[in-house]
Amino acid sequence: MHPLMKFNMQRPSVQKDKSGRLKAFSLAEILIVLAVIGILIMLVVPNQTAVASRAKAIEAQTALNNLHNLQYAHFLQYSKYSSDLDKIDYVPNKLVTEGGRANYKIEIVEASTSGFKAKATAVVDFNGNGTFNTWVVDETGEVKETQKD
Repeated sequence: MHPLMKFNMQRPSVQKDKSGRLKAFSLAEILIVLAVIGILIMLVVPNQTAVASRAKAIEAQTALNNLHNLQYAHFLQYSKYSSDLDKIDYVPNKLVTEGGRANYKIEIVEASTSGFKAKATAVVDFNGNGTFNTWVVDETGEVKETQKD
């Protein structure tokens, strides 16, 4: 046999305790560790849901700020606010319910020569409690949350 083809055929050393048993974790020890990990996960997940809801609310605020800017530009040009998203050149993003990425439906509730009101309503119940997050903006540009999720 060629000297390079020699393999070390020895078994790896296995540690045993004084009674001759292999050193290892018992099933009970492993189950306790898994239970502790499960409890830690249960404590962290609800907190992450609130963070995700707040992050998604930024989408509504940004969209309504954009809508306000477009309405203001329309008002400067025509001396009135528009009730039509197309007339102010607002192009809403495709909703998640339609295969898109937007979580909020944007609509103009009312418009006149003196003001307007627009609303962003969530199309997804972020925390599963049956209420849908809603934000509004008016001619002052102040974005307010009217319905918390």
